[in-house]
Amino acid sequence: MNNSLIQSIEKRRTQYALGPELPISAQQTTALIEAAIRLAPSSFNSQSSRAVILYGDESREFWRLVETALGKIVPAEAFAATKGKIDSFAAGAGTVLFYEDQDVVKGLQDKFALYADNFPVWSEQASGMAQFAVWTALANADIGASLQHYNPLADADAAARWNIPAAWKLRAQMPFGSNEKPFGEKAFMDDARRFKVFGTATVAETRAAA
Repeated sequence: MNNSLIQSIEKRRTQYALGPELPISAQQTTALIEAAIRLAPSSFNSQSSRAVILYGDESREFWRLVETALGKIVPAEAFAATKGKIDSFAAGAGTVLFYEDQDVVKGLQDKFALYADNFPVWSEQASGMAQFAVWTALANADIGASLQHYNPLADADAAARWNIPAAWKLRAQMPFGSNEKPFGEKAFMDDARRFKVFGTATVAETRAAA
């Protein structure tokens, strides 16, 4: 399909083999992440998504906190594999911590009581769209990334380390960096099992300017 957005989405892949180099500056990377989150949709334009962007030693410190927390619950005989996975995230150039501001969610629940039960769900959807937007933007800058969910293991420690507001709820982590290995083929299930289409649509004619 000759569509620039679809082509951009096709570049988004999970990369576990991360390196510390970036093809663009940290400032440009930060601007890219911020723009992707800023432009991601949210219910009632609530803009509930928040992000903490960590580079270098700060990123490695986050994964050290996760490793320490995992060391308390993972059996000793299985910890080597766990540590190897955490080390692969720490090997990247940085990490995006995705949060959702619960004060925003609560404010919407108070203001629109009829939809109160939906706002936590819509907040999760907004976070997912922000994560996808950032991941796609990074991929199109030739920056590898993966999406992780080690919350709430190190939430309190991270909040203390980086002065995170109490209302911010950690939803996901995205380590990113250079692509140190090529991507393999991605398999897709049969479209007939995923989609149903009904009705017809009228295609507008393109008229030449007078």
